Amino acid sequence: MASLASSLQSLKISSSPFTHGSTPLSSLSKPVSFPNTRKPGLVPAIKAMKTMQGRVVCATNDKTVAVEVVRLAPHPKYKRRVRMKKKYQAHDPDNVFKVGDVVRLEKSRPISKTKSFVALPVLKRNDLGIPMESQQPSPPPQVVE
Repeated sequence: MASLASSLQSLKISSSPFTHGSTPLSSLSKPVSFPNTRKPGLVPAIKAMKTMQGRVVCATNDKTVAVEVVRLAPHPKYKRRVRMKKKYQAHDPDNVFKVGDVVRLEKSRPISKTKSFVALPVLKRNDLGIPMESQQPSPPPQVVE
């Protein structure tokens, strides 16, 4: 027992204001907060998951189209990626979209109970003004003599 007591004496913790709770919390320094350098008007808004792409499946209602969005998600049990379909009601103010058109859905304020997206046309790759590799003129064939 004497050896145990002497070993505990050698491990004695140095005196600190925190060992016995003698220092009040009010005297401790507070963490330094950094000044807010970002201005709210200069930071662009993040548009994550606010646009989707789908196919129009119903266009009979006035100023409304039903758009089916297909995405790949893992199956809850088998973990294999399966196609998940969901239909959204989108606002089409000019009734320009027909069944089968591919549209882009952009999030907006709620227009009605079920409509909170606006349907916009999708730009195809060749609508960007950049000719695709297959559309570029081929060089004239060289004649070998």
